[in-house]
Amino acid sequence: MAVPVSQMWTVATYVLRQKLAGRKRYPLVLMLEPLFRCNLACAGCGKIQYPAHILKKDLTPEECFKAVDECNAPVVSIPGGEPLMHPQIAEIVEGLVARRKYIYLCTNALLLEEKLQLFKPSKYLSFSVHVDGQKEHHDFSVCREGGYEIAVEAIRKAVQAGFRVTTNTTLFDGADPKSVRDFFDEMMDAGVESMMLSPGYSYDKAPDQKHFLGRARTRRLFRAMLSNRKKNWRFNQSPLFLEYLMGKRSYNCTPWGMPTYNLFGWQKPCYLLQDGYAESYKELMETTDWDAYGTQSGNPQCANCMVHCGYEPTSVDDTFGSLRGFVDTVKATFSLYPDQEAASDLNREIRPVYSHNPLVQIHDAQTAGPSVDSAGVSVGENGSAVEETHA
Repeated sequence: MAVPVSQMWTVATYVLRQKLAGRKRYPLVLMLEPLFRCNLACAGCGKIQYPAHILKKDLTPEECFKAVDECNAPVVSIPGGEPLMHPQIAEIVEGLVARRKYIYLCTNALLLEEKLQLFKPSKYLSFSVHVDGQKEHHDFSVCREGGYEIAVEAIRKAVQAGFRVTTNTTLFDGADPKSVRDFFDEMMDAGVESMMLSPGYSYDKAPDQKHFLGRARTRRLFRAMLSNRKKNWRFNQSPLFLEYLMGKRSYNCTPWGMPTYNLFGWQKPCYLLQDGYAESYKELMETTDWDAYGTQSGNPQCANCMVHCGYEPTSVDDTFGSLRGFVDTVKATFSLYPDQEAASDLNREIRPVYSHNPLVQIHDAQTAGPSVDSAGVSVGENGSAVEETHA
C-alpha cells in the first residue's frame, strides 16, 4: 500500500474530527524546518539563500517539540536545508516518534547511508528522498554529478535496513513525461514505499527563474505522466490532488493546511511565501489575511502555483467533505486513467533543460573563489551563501 493502514486511519479520523467540530481551517501537515543550510545548491531552490550567520543556526529539539505540540497536526514533514546536517536530528525524530507523529524526514540522501545508524525503523518514520527524475535530469536539478547514484544506493540500504522510504520529486519546465514514467519504474524497483510529485514553485530567491512550470504546462505534463499508469506505481498523495494536477479538477488553495515553522517563527502564509512571521501558531491563524492568497485571490505570487502544500490539503478536505468526495477518492485510487490522447503526447519531442545547459557543481564554484567556513557553509566574498546558477 502507498501508506500504512495505521497512518491512513490516523489522518482520516483526525480530519473527520475537525469536520464534526465545525473547524474550517485546520493543519494537516506541519512543515518543520530545523535549519536552512544544505550540502547542495540546487538552482530551483528558494530555501538556502540566506546570510552565513543564518545558515549556521539550528532549531533546538525543544523548539521543535513546542511547535509540534502547538500545531498538533498528525503528520510532520522535516524539510530544510538538509535535515541530516542538524547535529540533533536523531533526538528530534525520537521525540516526534514518542508523540506518535507520522514523520517524513526529507533528505537529498548524500548523508543518509552514513547517518542511518542514528535512527530506528518505525512505522512513524519515513525517509523522503529527493529524487527529481532519472540520472541526467536529477543531477542537473541538484547541480551535482553522481547525485542520482548516491540517492538510489542510499534508498536501497535504508529499505534493506527496514526503514520506510518514499521519494519526493519536483518537476520543472522541460521535464520529459516519458522519462518520468521510466523513473517511476526505477523507484519501484528500488523498493520505495511510494512517490510524491509536485510542480516547482517559482521562489523569488531561486537562482534559476527560467524553468518553472505555468498552470497549463503543468496540467499537460501531469496528464501525460499519470494517464495510462501502471498498476505497481504507488503515490503518497491524495488521488484527488493528482487529478487536480492532471487538469481533471479545479481547487482553491488551502494555505493554512501545511503551516511552516522555522528559525524565524511561524511563516506567513505558507511554506512557499514569506510575508512575515508570527510568534505562535494561534497568532498565525488569527492574524493572517488568508483571503489574500491562492489563485482565487488574484495574488500574482500565487498565479501559477499548483504545489502540494497548498492544494493537497484542499483535496483531502474534499475527500471527507461529502459522500461524493469520498466515492470519487475510492474510484481515483483504483483508476489507471486510460487516455489515448495523453499516450500520444508521450511521443511529443521534448528538449530537456539539461540537454542545452551545463551542469554547475558546488565544488566548481568553491574552487573558483568562495570559501567554506567552519560550519560547512559556502560563503561568498560579501559573507552571503553561494548561489549556484546555470548558464
